[in-house]
Amino acid sequence: MLVSALLTSVGINSGLCVLFFTLYSILRKQPTNYEVYIPRLIAEGSSKRRSHFNLERLIPSPGWVKRAWKLSEEDLLSTSGLDAVVFMRVITFSLRVFLFAGVIGIFVLLPVNCSGDQLHDIDFADLSNNSLDVFTISNLSSGSKRLWAHFSAVYLVTAFVCYLLYYEYKCITGKRIDFFHSTKPQPHQFTILVRSIPVSAGSSVSESVERFFMEYHPSTYLSHMVVHRSSKLQSLIKDAKKLYKRITHLQSEPNQPQYRHVGFFRHRVDLVDHYGKKLEDIEENMRLERSEVSLATQEVRAAFVSFKSRYGAAVAFHMKQSINPTEWVTELAPEPNDVYWPFFSSSFMRRWLSKIVVIVACILLTILFLIPVLVVQGLTNLNQLEIWFPFLKSILTITFVSQVITGYLPSLILQLFLKIVPPIMEFLSSIQGYICHSDIEKSACNKVLWFTIWNIFFATVFSGSVLYQVSIFLDPKHIPAKLASAVPAQASFFIAYVVTSGWTSTSSELFRIIPLIWSLIRKPFSCCSDEEFEVPSIPYHRDIPRILFFGLLGITYFFLAPLILPFLLVYLCLAYIIYRNQFLNVYAPKYETAGKFWPIVHNSMIFSLVLMQAIAIGLFTLKKLPLASTLIFPLPVLTLLFNEYCRKRFLPNFIAYPAERDREDRNDPKMAEFYDNLVAAYQDPALLPIQFSANSDSLNSPLISAAQVRH
Repeated sequence: MLVSALLTSVGINSGLCVLFFTLYSILRKQPTNYEVYIPRLIAEGSSKRRSHFNLERLIPSPGWVKRAWKLSEEDLLSTSGLDAVVFMRVITFSLRVFLFAGVIGIFVLLPVNCSGDQLHDIDFADLSNNSLDVFTISNLSSGSKRLWAHFSAVYLVTAFVCYLLYYEYKCITGKRIDFFHSTKPQPHQFTILVRSIPVSAGSSVSESVERFFMEYHPSTYLSHMVVHRSSKLQSLIKDAKKLYKRITHLQSEPNQPQYRHVGFFRHRVDLVDHYGKKLEDIEENMRLERSEVSLATQEVRAAFVSFKSRYGAAVAFHMKQSINPTEWVTELAPEPNDVYWPFFSSSFMRRWLSKIVVIVACILLTILFLIPVLVVQGLTNLNQLEIWFPFLKSILTITFVSQVITGYLPSLILQLFLKIVPPIMEFLSSIQGYICHSDIEKSACNKVLWFTIWNIFFATVFSGSVLYQVSIFLDPKHIPAKLASAVPAQASFFIAYVVTSGWTSTSSELFRIIPLIWSLIRKPFSCCSDEEFEVPSIPYHRDIPRILFFGLLGITYFFLAPLILPFLLVYLCLAYIIYRNQFLNVYAPKYETAGKFWPIVHNSMIFSLVLMQAIAIGLFTLKKLPLASTLIFPLPVLTLLFNEYCRKRFLPNFIAYPAERDREDRNDPKMAEFYDNLVAAYQDPALLPIQFSANSDSLNSPLISAAQVRH
């Protein structure tokens, strides 16, 4: 790729960023867009709709940048939780890494690369027509003493990244422990989930659970809550809530049309009566369904079992409960509001089969995704494109068109295809047997991350068939050499990818183009302004893998093509401001994992370091510098030993809760009340009593009882 093609891509994406920022500064002030740009403030009552016209609404203002910049970590922790703090620390961690690597790469390695003559001398008089390869390590000749600068940079950056990883792991572990001690006792700290419960003839699941734990854990067992099949009931409750909102809106807004013509003969009906009758029918169906669900025949062989202490829960969780490992399977319980009720695998075999189905689906998706990757690789090669489409030969001779096709279009196509991956991975994780939203999201986060690394990085680097890519990893001895020859050749593509995918995706996160379009489409057909209004939560499974993948590109290419680093820093600066703004105005937490996403970040960075070191070993071998290759060999070993130390030192704090706090709770007079609430904490919300107003004219009767609100 020529420098001119990269400059074209930078120009297009810079223009898009400025456009998104300008439109956002105007659209966020319009009352009709409040649900898109400040839904959290609307829900919290911090901002109200203003209908009167104000000229200030049409003038872009950067005030939101100042407010996002001033947000402290303590404020973020109090408003959005520890997960949001960890997410922002991923960005600040990456900024520190690439600021350090950028100083070395731009001021040391880049001049060294340009001074080489392996490819051709750089023409400063006509800089835009130079190939980007002259700025990479490929421009240094074999055996050049200048390669020792790159050797030193690999050691320095590895040491700096490991130091930061240790510091962040220690810091986030401390915050997690502080968070644990600063909060009141939580139900999930005293509860485990038991699956695959064996039931003897003539007894129910509930009776089997109580008999088992009263016999084997008599001093610590408190209560249990059996899971029921309630998917149909949940659907009825959802429909009832929608109807109740419509009735409430019609009665509170006299300007709304109260009548509508329905049916083939267009009968005129009163909407309040019409919706009221529908609501009564749904209520009757709910009563019948609830009585059916409450029967023992609708019990799932799974139950939440609560104990009188954290120690009791820990003992039951770690102890093998049966000689048959597929029965009485235990796992830690999630928060009550984190439970994913729609899907509960009732047997060990069903969970095992679902995991196999998900693995096969992921493999098929990976193979299918190679199609757009191969198309993208064809677009980066004009000669190949002319062979595929000979009728475009005359158009491809136009300089601007060729620059857009080779510099901008490939990355844009990959970005569009990647948009569908996170929802698919989230769905696959949801059918895998996880029983809480946070585990589903963590699983989806891992899937999206490794899918992206394989399909965007390795599939692009080793362009070819699936069998060829697999055969490379079946011959481990030659992996470094093959990486060293293939990775530098794709430097120009990944630089353009950072600009196109990174800058544009972050700016579109601010602009929220999909929610905006959906809001504009939905409003003309919505009879109630807040009918489906819901404050969104940040999709960590989409955003964390994207940041980590750019981190992999930065660590891998910082010594191969240091020109990538300024573009990465711009992306991270944009992400720092934009996501802080989103936490303030858009996203609200629905559950709290207390920083459990950090181990995923740590493992990804370790993988990036080892990959970079493997490339360095192969590269110095190809460049006829055997001493440098030999001296790099200890680096992956030391990195993996460091990772193992961190796993032993910090990871246990992210898996379970310490039982030491039980001593403090013994003298707490509020524990009796906590135990009373714990008994019903894990009851399915669909089975809790729901009160609809008997008279549709009465707007004071709540839709949901106070008990359901607490849970």
